[in-house]
Amino acid sequence: MKQYLVKLISGVLALLVAGCSTKPYIIKPAENISSEKPNKIYVVGHDWHTGFIIPANRIQRLVPGLAERFGNADFLELGWGDKGFYLSGEMTAGLVLRAIFWPTDSVMHVVAVSDNVHRFFPGSEIEPVYLSDEEYASLLKYISNSFYRNKKGEIIKLEKGLYGNSQFYAGEGDYFLMNTCNKWTAKGLRSAGMGIGTTFSLTADSVMNYLQAQNKSQAPRVYIHGN
Repeated sequence: MKQYLVKLISGVLALLVAGCSTKPYIIKPAENISSEKPNKIYVVGHDWHTGFIIPANRIQRLVPGLAERFGNADFLELGWGDKGFYLSGEMTAGLVLRAIFWPTDSVMHVVAVSDNVHRFFPGSEIEPVYLSDEEYASLLKYISNSFYRNKKGEIIKLEKGLYGNSQFYAGEGDYFLMNTCNKWTAKGLRSAGMGIGTTFSLTADSVMNYLQAQNKSQAPRVYIHGN
C-alpha cells in the first residue's frame, strides 16, 4: 500500500510538472568569453527570496518600459516569483502550499535602488558578481525574457510594488515546486556562465552560499566604477 501511494504521488507530481512552463529558460552564453570581467552586479538575499541588482540603464535598453517607469534610477532590483504570494505582501501557510504544489502565474518585482546598494538594503545579504561583457549580455537577455509581453511586445504593468519606488509586472513562466524564485536567480547565474546547479537551488541560502564560496575563492578585485 505504501509503495502504491508513493508511486501515485510521484505520478501526480510528474503530471503537474509536465504541464508547467519552466520559463524563463537559461540563456547559453557566448562560447568565446573574455577573461576580463569589468561589469559588477549584485545578488541580494532577503531571508527566503533572492534577486539581482543591476545598473538601471543596462536593463532599460532591453526593456524600454522600465525606463518609462523608473527614469534615471541608478540601479534596479529585479526578482521573479509567485503572483499571489508576491502581491499579497504576507506569508501564509495556504499561499506557501499553493505556490509550491500548484502551478501559478508569475510576476516580476522591480525596485529603483540608489547608488549605494548596501545602504539601501541594510538588513539584507548582498554578494557582488563580476561578469565579462558576454556573460553580462547573456544575463540581461535572460532577465528581459522573464517579463511577459503583449502582442505589441510591451511589458504589462500590474500593481505597485512592495517597498520604495517599485512596480509589479506580469512574469513569464509558471511558479511551482521546481521553478521557484531562487531557482530563477540560479538560472540567471547559469545564463551568466556560472557553474551553479539549478535543480536543487530552491532556497535563498543555496544561492547565497554558492556566491559566498565563489567570492572567497577568488582574488580580491579592484573596482573603480560603482560600489
